[in-house]
This record gives sequence, structure tokens and C-alpha cells, in this order.
Amino acid sequence: MPTRAETLAQAARLRAQFEAAGAQPIETPILQPAETLLDLYGEDIRARAYVTSDALRGEQMLRPDFTVPVVQMHMAHGAEPARYTYAGEVFRRQEHDPDRSSEFIQVGYEVFDRYNAASADAEVFALIAQALSGLQLRAATGDIGILMAAVLGLRTTERRKAALMRHIWRPRRFRALLDRFSGRLPVPPSRAALLASDDPMNCTAPQIGRRRPAEIAARVAALEEDAAVPPLSATEMSALDGLLSVRETAPYALAHLRDIAVDLPAITPALYLLEARMVALEARGIDVENLDFEASYGRTSMEYYDGFVFGFYAERRPDLPPIATGGRYDALTRQLGRGAEIPAVGGVLRPGLMLELSEAGA
Repeated sequence: MPTRAETLAQAARLRAQFEAAGAQPIETPILQPAETLLDLYGEDIRARAYVTSDALRGEQMLRPDFTVPVVQMHMAHGAEPARYTYAGEVFRRQEHDPDRSSEFIQVGYEVFDRYNAASADAEVFALIAQALSGLQLRAATGDIGILMAAVLGLRTTERRKAALMRHIWRPRRFRALLDRFSGRLPVPPSRAALLASDDPMNCTAPQIGRRRPAEIAARVAALEEDAAVPPLSATEMSALDGLLSVRETAPYALAHLRDIAVDLPAITPALYLLEARMVALEARGIDVENLDFEASYGRTSMEYYDGFVFGFYAERRPDLPPIATGGRYDALTRQLGRGAEIPAVGGVLRPGLMLELSEAGA
């Protein structure tokens, strides 16, 4: 296992490579305001982060990653276009996988550029691939923007589309919603009984929880409205199932997705971007013909990714987490920009894991 000093030296070398590519080195505080992260990810983030508090600063989290503070910094006073690099510790709770490190070093490269998304995607991927050369890693890619476009184009209510969008990063919940909205899954008995009641608000059971009667009435009205919505069509469901199962090399995936676009035309603009990205990757020396693409890839990562996503894996060491990951997060800049926004994409590497693989000759 590499020592901390060796890992920090490797991190410094990687950051120097990114500086040579035009990135500005930056630092971010280890303690981050919990309110911002909770607003972005909800209470789920508590299961993945270390939380502390004091009387002066309130609730804080040990930095779970760099992207959020980098976006905040850029949106406050960054120039355009901008490229940043950083190196430092991040902290993740690993209660369900104690063999994984709860504290490790990350090195990152981020691009904020509104002029050519495909080119910026290719730049980040190619630079990280170059930094990892010689480690015999498998690259995986995907594009969450394609699934998002499919959901937003469904012929159903805005309420249902919003529910699906909210759970794109929770595949099981997303699938359960799809099955319920399509009629494949029956309505839960408790909800069916509520909707069948002549007066759902006339309940003799004691009131539990903090919801006020007006909030309960609004929820009942929403359930009644949803119950009257026709199910998703079999054509759309079949196309969505096909989209979610796409897992091929990039050229074949694009051809398959174009066939699916006949029934899900809303994904067509996202496919143009996918094609442009492939051209840009090829121009940077990436073997696109053999590059894996999976339409569902990246849906269990941090919830800010909304476009291109990628990861690099040591297939000989399935016990290791990804050696590098990244993706596009345009929507995050809108959320943190207070009315401003700029397309952004970035990636991070684990120098400690890189050294571990090098030492083992993997």
C-alpha cells in the first residue's frame, strides 16, 4: 500500500499535469456548510457524509467532494471560460462497506465553458485517460441527459415527469414509479382504500406526524388527480425499457438509440450531442470504436450529473472503487448560481489507487 507521502507526491504530479493543460490551481475549505449540500441532495447525504456543528457556523459537513465548492467559487467570481485543478482530502462514510476508505485524496480537473459542450467533454475525458495511461483500466461512459430528455418528453402529466426526474439517480425507485405509472404495478392497498373512500379526510384515527390538515388535503387531492391519469403507453414503456438496457460500444449504442428515438423523439437533440462528443473524442485520440457506452451508467453517483458521465475501472481488481470518475453538471451551476449558469464538466482521480495498481503491476 502506498504511504500518505507517496500519495501526496502523486497528487502533486497529477495536478501539475492539469496546470500544464491550462488549469488554475485552487483550494477549498475542508468544512462545507451542510445547508447547501442538504438543499441539493436532501437528507440522503447524511448517510454518506460526516456532519458536525458549532454555535458560530451551524451545521457543517466534512468535504464529501470538491465539485460543489468549486462551482460556488466560480459562480461567485470566476472568469469565462475557466479551467481549475485541485488536490486534497475528501471524506465519505462507508458504513455498508467498511473495507473502503472513509478518507482519501482526490485530484480533479474542471472546465466551465459555454461554447462547445462536446469539445469540453472530450477534453476532460482525454486528459484523465492520459493521466491513467499504463494502468490497463476499462473506461465506461454514459449520458444521463438522454434519459432525462426521454422522461421530459413522455406523454403524461408534469407531476409524474417531475417525480421520475427526482428519482433518476435512484434506479429502484425510478423503476417502481415507471411500473406504477404504466399500470404494471398495482396501486398500494392503503392508497386504493383511501381513494375509494367517500370522504378521505374524515378519519377517526389519531393524527400522526407534523402535516397539517391543509397539507393532508392537498396530498389527497394530488393522489386523486394522479389516479385519473391514463397509464404510460406500451410503446413509450417499451422504448424506455430499450433505452435503459443499451450497453454496447459507442457507435452501436448510438445506432440503437437512434432506432429508439423513433418512439421517443425527445431524445434526438441529446443524440446529436452524443455524436458530436464521439467525434471530439476521436479527434483527441480516443478509440471510440471500442469505447463502452451504457445508457444507465452513472445513475448511482452524486446527483448533480445531468449529461456525459464516465468512469475508469481496474477489472483485475473488482474490490476497488473506480480509479477515476466524472461528468457534466450544467444544472448544478444553475442551482448555485443565483440566476446565472454556465455549462460545466469535470472529473476526479484517486492517486492512492493509481499507485496501488502500479505497485501491484495491475
